[in-house]
Amino acid sequence: MTAPIIELRDITYHFPNRNNALENLNFSLFPGEQVGLFGPNGAGKSTMLHILMGLIKPQKGEVRLFGTLSDSKKCFDKARLKIGFLFQHSDDQLFCPTVLDDVAFGPLNQGLSADEAKNKATEALSCVGLNGFEDRVPYRLSGGEKKLVALATILAMEPEVLILDEPTTGLSPEAKERLIDILQNLEMARLVVSHEPDFLAATTDKLLAMRNGHIRQGELKPHTHTHVHEEGDVPHQH
Repeated sequence: MTAPIIELRDITYHFPNRNNALENLNFSLFPGEQVGLFGPNGAGKSTMLHILMGLIKPQKGEVRLFGTLSDSKKCFDKARLKIGFLFQHSDDQLFCPTVLDDVAFGPLNQGLSADEAKNKATEALSCVGLNGFEDRVPYRLSGGEKKLVALATILAMEPEVLILDEPTTGLSPEAKERLIDILQNLEMARLVVSHEPDFLAATTDKLLAMRNGHIRQGELKPHTHTHVHEEGDVPHQH
């Protein structure tokens, strides 16, 4: 059987003076898998992602990336060259004077020359439909544009797996549809964390739920409900 590219074994993490935590959490992502994870705020989704990226250290358990135990900064630094992590808030990911500088930053740190990094950045911007944005200032972009630039910074590094933390936060319906189109054309393995099951159903092929620090085992299938009520002819939301 193919080994998982990401594996969390019996992960436990408690925040000081807070109830939400991860308790003996187990999770695996295999090559080619496209997994969606959803759950309410405070369920532990982002905490889990930060642990597997080495941003916080669990009190118990193991993180294995690409078959290797990751228990030091050096191990995580090496693995991050092959894992593209999209933060929930794009401003946490964009920090350079221009869009091109931001997108070329990763390839430069992979050891590419300035020209090679520029070519990778241009290709990545084209992939997300942002041709001509090279000289734009990131902080002046719209929320949707920032999200796509942040995604381009990842794609420029040609990762083996994508990790996306609430990628639809702050996006307009149009920007969300654009992001769906982009993800549907990417064949790499990915883990997408979101509170929107419909978005996950469109961008992943396996859905899991997290609640109170535990992942509900077994695949979950999104479905719609049909209902009637006396205000049915009045525009409303559910």
